[in-house]
Amino acid sequence: MNGTLPDDPSPPDWLPAGLEGAWTLLASYPLLLALTIVVLGIGLAFLARGFILFWGLKITARTKTDLSEGILRLGASVTALVLVYLSLVAAIQVLPLGETATSITIRVLVSLLVLQLMRSGLRAANYGLKVLGSVRDRFSIIEERTLPLFDLVTTILIVAIAAYALLMVWDIDPTAWLASAGVIGIAVGFAARDTLANLFAGFFIIADAPYKLGDYVVLDNGARGEVTGVGIRSTRILTRDDVEIIVPNSEMANSKIINESGGRWIKFRTRLKVGVAYGSDVDQVTELLERIARQHDSVCGDPEARVRMRGFGDSSLDFELLCWVNHPSERGRVTHELFMEIYKGLGREGIEIPFPQRDLWVRTPDAL
Repeated sequence: MNGTLPDDPSPPDWLPAGLEGAWTLLASYPLLLALTIVVLGIGLAFLARGFILFWGLKITARTKTDLSEGILRLGASVTALVLVYLSLVAAIQVLPLGETATSITIRVLVSLLVLQLMRSGLRAANYGLKVLGSVRDRFSIIEERTLPLFDLVTTILIVAIAAYALLMVWDIDPTAWLASAGVIGIAVGFAARDTLANLFAGFFIIADAPYKLGDYVVLDNGARGEVTGVGIRSTRILTRDDVEIIVPNSEMANSKIINESGGRWIKFRTRLKVGVAYGSDVDQVTELLERIARQHDSVCGDPEARVRMRGFGDSSLDFELLCWVNHPSERGRVTHELFMEIYKGLGREGIEIPFPQRDLWVRTPDAL
């Protein structure tokens, strides 16, 4: 990595023949030669970036999306960045710094380039995920729930490649580092076992998909709400009281979760128990309940609402109205409105709603 020293003014092999004379002249002034190389490199970087943006924007003009423009600008910036760093490395090689100083300086520059490329790679991965998100209808594996998994995998992969490249730049054998990392990993695993449990549970939840964003779930403790976020560490649930519950994924993976939005469709069946007095016309009660359900705007017509007589209570004939709503979030409102209409309908039809009664007999002392 000595490069071209002042006592060796011969031009390098990659230099065009027309520039060999200028090289020989500037070789007598290493600092001026290095500055010339840097200036030319920066100028070439600007030209390359402008060329890519000019023709690239013309080609992608039909798409008219910020995504394509962002990817194009990122590629142009990476090209310019590489050209600038190459010019800096070439300039360092012509300076009389000595072999050790030249080697260290070049390695520092290459390390900085690797870090810059890693940052650009993470941005490119982000753009790639946005592209996958826009075409996820074409591939069954690309879903809203799997995008965080792809994000994590690409981030780990890019960082691992950058770390390996840095080790190679400084001539460090990665074997010893991997062995040390294994020992450290065991220690960290014991210290952060709860966090790791949440991470692994997050992977399994994303892969198995027991629920997804927008689903209504009921937890073991009875809390019910909409899933608003499925991350690697935790799941976020927004209740009907507008309170967000953050549950670690390890608990979600090891507990019973009722997914009200699962099954064949997102529709949800609600059950309303109605009791009428003995002696009531059971056919009239059944027809009344079905008519009330059919006339409600939020009750689904398919499947149709139906009424079942469930048994003979202590003081009532027990019926149950079974009907479907389009979304679990509508259950509370529809139940309220149906109960209001049922109460009014039973009153109009003269059907009695029974309630417990007790007779109290009081004996006076004279009667004893």
